[in-house]
Amino acid sequence: MVLNREGPVLVEGPVEVVGDDGTTARSDRFLVAICTCRRSRAYPWCDTSHRRRKPAEPRESRPDGRSHQNQNQNHDHDQEGGEA
Repeated sequence: MVLNREGPVLVEGPVEVVGDDGTTARSDRFLVAICTCRRSRAYPWCDTSHRRRKPAEPRESRPDGRSHQNQNQNHDHDQEGGEA
């Protein structure tokens, strides 16, 4: 089994998947891509729909837990004469 953070779970086949509702899907392929984003029209099999999703941008954080972006917004507000 291969786990990929941005894609499907790859499993050596043949594979049988049992859904939440009890339905069973089977694939006899030698390598099966199981959808983890739930966007696939062929669910539970991956159809590469995850590729259309934009990955989240990493946010830098300060030791106090606030992001640097928030700090810059407050700094701009201070320059305009507003209260901090």
